[in-house]
Amino acid sequence: MGFHTFDADQAERLERPGRYRWVSAEELVGPLVEADAEVVADLGSGTGFYTDDVAARVGTVYGVDVQPEMHDRYREKGTPENVELVASNVEDLPFADGELDGAVSTMTYHEFASDAAIAEIARVVRSGGVVVTFDWAGDGDGEQGPPVDERFAAADAVAALEAAGFEVVSAATRTETFGVVARAP
Repeated sequence: MGFHTFDADQAERLERPGRYRWVSAEELVGPLVEADAEVVADLGSGTGFYTDDVAARVGTVYGVDVQPEMHDRYREKGTPENVELVASNVEDLPFADGELDGAVSTMTYHEFASDAAIAEIARVVRSGGVVVTFDWAGDGDGEQGPPVDERFAAADAVAALEAAGFEVVSAATRTETFGVVARAP
């Protein structure tokens, strides 16, 4: 599996409303609301398309992205007052142990999926906190998103999360995408 990072020169594609076809705001934010999450990190926030949806329902969102160019685009668009942009990779997050109530990842799991990244998420999300992950499915046809050989199956994400001590609450494979919701150890 590769670790494909979205081309920042194509950032305008991240703002297309058609992205809701693959994951809706409701299914992303719902588990956070159920868990009373107030402090959340959006891992691979890009231009903030989904970060804005999360920000409308929680107290603070850290928009985490490894590419400063994505943060520049987000600032140009305008960031909500409760969004703080953080330049970091997922393997080395600048948060204290248990600082976050939750984390979300939309179409970026394939960019950071590693044991080190999952362990880091487990470190920064408080016990009982929620992790919501949607990404391109490894068994998709590859017409949208990254090449199929750079994707993971839902079962891969479930196994990685469980190996780090997470309790998987739900996992589903859909057309081209998968969704996994888990509780932190």
